Order: sequence, then structure tokens, then C-alpha cells
Amino acid sequence: MDPLTFLLRLPLLPVQGVVRLGEIIRDEADHQLHDPAAVRRQLEEAEEARAAGRISGEELAETEQAAVGRLTGQAPAQPSPGAPPGDGR
Repeated sequence: MDPLTFLLRLPLLPVQGVVRLGEIIRDEADHQLHDPAAVRRQLEEAEEARAAGRISGEELAETEQAAVGRLTGQAPAQPSPGAPPGDGR
């Protein structure tokens, strides 16, 4: 790279660095979101919470569906408009 090209690109280097940092963060978030070990931990925690009585069987099923959706890349199902809202636990 000749010195003139370097001087012309110099003002863009911070922007390129921020873009690259954003790409790295996105890649790591995707990796963690779809990591089978993380999904397994989530399922184990949900099963323990169900065994302890902190969540209902329905909430466990929702958690399982969401976890499987994370692995397969499917979006979680949206509740039907007539369905009652959760109690927010």
C-alpha cells in the first residue's frame, strides 16, 4: 500500500474497527445462542425448576420448545390472540 492510499484510508480505520468489532460480537452471540451445551444446560435447569415446583409443566414445555427452536433455527411459536397471558414468573 503506497503512502497516499494509506493517508486517504486513515480516517476510515476507526469505522472499520467498529464494524469488525460488531461482526465479532455478532458471531460470538450466534455461537452461544446455538451452542448445544448451552441449550442442554437450559433444559436441565428447567427440569430442575419443574422438579422443585418453581415452574409448571406448561412452562417446562414452552422452555423445551424454545430450546429446540434455538438448535434448529426456528423462531418460537407466538401465542394465539385468544390465549391468556402468562403469570410472568
